[in-house]
Amino acid sequence: MNRPLDILIFGAHADDAEIGMAGTIAKHTAAGYRVGLCDLTEAELSSNGNPALRKQEADAAAKALGLAARLNLGLPDRGLTGSEEQIAAVTGVIRDFAPRLVFAPYWEDRHPDHIACSKLVEAAAFNAKLRRYMLDKPAVPVPELYFYFINDWKTPDLVVDVSATYDLKEQALRCYRSQFEQTSGEDIAQTPLNQGYVERVKARDSLIGQRSLIPYAEGFMTKTAFPVHLFGSLRS
Repeated sequence: MNRPLDILIFGAHADDAEIGMAGTIAKHTAAGYRVGLCDLTEAELSSNGNPALRKQEADAAAKALGLAARLNLGLPDRGLTGSEEQIAAVTGVIRDFAPRLVFAPYWEDRHPDHIACSKLVEAAAFNAKLRRYMLDKPAVPVPELYFYFINDWKTPDLVVDVSATYDLKEQALRCYRSQFEQTSGEDIAQTPLNQGYVERVKARDSLIGQRSLIPYAEGFMTKTAFPVHLFGSLRS
């Protein structure tokens, strides 16, 4: 087993987690949390960039955010079927790092891979605790599973104030030049990502924070009840 992580985040592609929760990642790494990120695919079918370039960009973003670990499972892009083999691969990562918290993409999104990743991680988080499943790695519980937004979003169950770390989120997103920028003279296809996408993400994060008078916030969903000891303890 690797050194345990406080937080383990899964994304279908490099840049998914940065879009959804880079500010939250930076906030937690700055506070001393060990945060790791696992990309399921190499995004080999992306219209722009290539796996080698995407790895360089992902490594740069990991450094900017202070990640303790980043890995790629090399599962097929647009081929996240939820097979037993794929669930086992994700379960193995959870068991290797024994995180206290796991994050996955929100289960509703325009990109089918994001939905598939969400389902895969949810299944793997359940399997990770089964002691008679995958006997070569010890079972570990996943105390909390949260879901972050990529493209589609709704009023979140939880919000994190990321105003102080938003510059690091923007820095991490700028690492993915192949996805978010158009440069004249290069063979670049026009996609939703390089048509002002980062600006729309910033507007979304501003809107998520608006009701709480927070300049920038990232939102999260949960499928389990959020336990409260005293309501006054919810705000820190």
